[in-house]
Amino acid sequence: MMEQQNSEHTRKYAWIDKWAKMTGERARIDAKANKTYIIYEKNGEIVKEYYDGKIIPFTKEDES
Repeated sequence: MMEQQNSEHTRKYAWIDKWAKMTGERARIDAKANKTYIIYEKNGEIVKEYYDGKIIPFTKEDES
């Protein structure tokens, strides 16, 4: 009989998930301290999150 596989995928190096989360949190802290924004992917779309929490889509005009 085949054993059931876990529906939850685990990484070989689980510390990477923790490190990625901590890096994102640190970026938010730095953005607040410097009154800037961070850029990341959310729901398949690239967005800018400002230090005040406002999130807007990132556009090509923003690249310049």
